[in-house]
Amino acid sequence: MILIDTSIWINIFRDKTQRYSRHFYEFIGEQDIVFTRFQQLELLQGCRDEREWSLLSEYLDGQDYIEIQPTTWSAAARIYYDLRKQGLTVRSPIDCCIAQITLENQLLLIHDDRDFITISQVVPLKQKQWVLS
Repeated sequence: MILIDTSIWINIFRDKTQRYSRHFYEFIGEQDIVFTRFQQLELLQGCRDEREWSLLSEYLDGQDYIEIQPTTWSAAARIYYDLRKQGLTVRSPIDCCIAQITLENQLLLIHDDRDFITISQVVPLKQKQWVLS
């Protein structure tokens, strides 16, 4: 199973030519995709109008979600702490939560976000940065 970060979904949803989308779906093949509530939050907060909200909300309601466990919060905070201790910075603690969910559920994280590359310096995050070349 794979978890696709918001950084990828934004590019897919804003792709008017569908070039990015086509290449991405060829790249992931038939793998099962899951979401976290963080992707739901981040995507919906970026809606530009009611129509976009309605379409995106309906799409997201039909997706499979990995729910966060009570222990995930402190483990994600530990990732953030360990990064800071090594002098490394990530822009959002949400990325630490997403990384921890990925670890706990043995998922592959597909992203275009430098924070996950930084996080993978302190935890064995199974991640792949995907950029359309």
